[in-house]
Amino acid sequence: MKIAPHVARYLLGAVFFVFGLNGFLNFIKLPPMPPQAGEFLEGMMKTGYLTKVVKGTEVVCGALLLAGVAVPFALVMLTPILLNIVLFHVYLTPPKDAVPAFVYLALHLFLVWRYRAYYKPLFKLRAAA
Repeated sequence: MKIAPHVARYLLGAVFFVFGLNGFLNFIKLPPMPPQAGEFLEGMMKTGYLTKVVKGTEVVCGALLLAGVAVPFALVMLTPILLNIVLFHVYLTPPKDAVPAFVYLALHLFLVWRYRAYYKPLFKLRAAA
C-alpha cells in the first residue's frame, strides 16, 4: 500500500496539469456537449478571468502533485475545482460522461485520507490566535 499514494498523486497531478494546460493551449478538442453544459462553459469564458484562474490553479496544483511538493496544500486548492467538475458532469452531461469525474474524486479522497494528519489542525474547535 506504500506505492498507492504515489500512483494516485501522479495520476491526479497529470490529469489536472494536462487539462489545465489544455485550457490555455487547446491541444485536446472537447467532445460535443449538451446545450446547458456548453452555455455554462461559455459563461465562464465570457467573464474574461474565471477560466484563466481555474485553469491556472489546475496547472500549478497539478505540477505540485507531480513534484510531490506541498501536496496537502494542492489537494485543498483543488477541492472546490473538483467538486465543480463532479457537479458539472452530474447535472449538465449524460451519466456516462460523469465516470471520469468520479474516478478523479476517488483519487482525491484517497489522497486526502492518506494526508489526513496534515489537516487535523484545521478542525480544532477552539483555536487560539
